[in-house]
Amino acid sequence: MSNSSDDLAQQFKTFEREAFRLEILDNYNIPASADNVRAFLAGAPKPDGYNAGWLDTVRAATGNGKRVYRVHIVSRPLTDYLRYELGWGYITNMTGGEEFFILDTTEQPNPLEGAPDFWFFDSETPVVMHYDESGAIVDREVLSKEHAAKFIAYRDTALAHAEPFPQWWAKHGE
Repeated sequence: MSNSSDDLAQQFKTFEREAFRLEILDNYNIPASADNVRAFLAGAPKPDGYNAGWLDTVRAATGNGKRVYRVHIVSRPLTDYLRYELGWGYITNMTGGEEFFILDTTEQPNPLEGAPDFWFFDSETPVVMHYDESGAIVDREVLSKEHAAKFIAYRDTALAHAEPFPQWWAKHGE
């Protein structure tokens, strides 16, 4: 077990088939995104080059036949941050081939209550994301392959209860 952002970056360079993310927070406190969140909330246009670094990472993976996809657990009404993340982030990231699904718990119980926020690479390597109360990243914990079965169950449960983002956004987006 290790915990560093370098380990997570290395996973993105070395995964072979798929990178899955389960997002569980209503707010991710990412200082580098603060200006973009403010601009989005003020109704400003999305800046040129928005999310370019992540798009490069996603395009490199998907261009080599790898899958990058995530499920976000949400409840309506969306927080300002989620409106930004979905409205600018997801829509932009889809242009690079990333896939998004929404598990909306507004009218159903959360089937993953207590599950952690994580990345999961090649159905083998979970990286648990630890955040503080404000949504700021505290650490990233790379778990051994012995934990894979639990994270496969989390992923499969999330996907079974989620709907593709484009269809969800068409009904509930802003």
